Amino acid sequence: MALVLSSWIFSVDVFVSFLLLISCGIVYGTETDILCLKNIKNSIQDPNNYLTSSWNFNNNTEGYICRFNGVECWHPDENRVLNLKLSNMGLKGQFPRGIINCSSLTGLDLSVNDFSGTIPEDISSLVAFVTSLDLSSNAFSGEIPVSLSNCTYLNTLKLNQNRLTGQIPARLGTLARIKTFDVSDNLLTGPVPNFTDGHATVNYANNQGLCGGSLGICKATSSSKSNTAVIAGAAVGAVTLAALGLGVVMFFFVRRAAYRKKEEDPEGNKWARSLKGTKGIKASYILMHHCT
Repeated sequence: MALVLSSWIFSVDVFVSFLLLISCGIVYGTETDILCLKNIKNSIQDPNNYLTSSWNFNNNTEGYICRFNGVECWHPDENRVLNLKLSNMGLKGQFPRGIINCSSLTGLDLSVNDFSGTIPEDISSLVAFVTSLDLSSNAFSGEIPVSLSNCTYLNTLKLNQNRLTGQIPARLGTLARIKTFDVSDNLLTGPVPNFTDGHATVNYANNQGLCGGSLGICKATSSSKSNTAVIAGAAVGAVTLAALGLGVVMFFFVRRAAYRKKEEDPEGNKWARSLKGTKGIKASYILMHHCT
């Protein structure tokens, strides 16, 4: 009997410990996802009150954040964010870095808003597991971060209708799962990436400086032109410097010759004296001849 009772007590302890472990995991997930949404709400402007009217954190029930505007959860009774769909809400500000705390996020849609600034260089650490990222129709500027190539689960990447500049990172072509890639209506230049999958739907429209692939062969880049200009400028400079050096040498040579001449004839009348001497000899000769 004692043995049975002891076994029963042990089983209860194990079961309780197991429940505590699970509950701790749930609480941790709940806390981080709630913190994620709080940070997003506090870091952006919401002039139309889409978030203000819905994102009320004065609640302790499990799954309450799943009823927020634009929030989809893994389960309606669990505070773990699956997708954030905040499209066309008039939101303003920079890319919300607090999204890093939505650690189970698989989809992020911030399209058709007024977000600005650059896309974070470390975006792959902020949305590591997203399969869909839509930042289209905003005012993002600067270059496309190379770190997006580390978001290896991406199926859809939409960056169209922004103010992005520079080249598209070639490493984005290594995204093996990409199916939709849209960077149209930006200010991008240079060669487009070569997607290894080969089945991705791509859109490069309205980027005057893009080339490669279906867009045609890339011409000499501006850097090549600038290098050529630098080389040409250096050559012209070298010729000019050589001519200047030769002119200086000639100047000192002529000056030295004049100086030596002046030393031999300090008064500059050697020629006159020689001429005078010649005339004197001629006059003496005439006089002698007359006397004879």
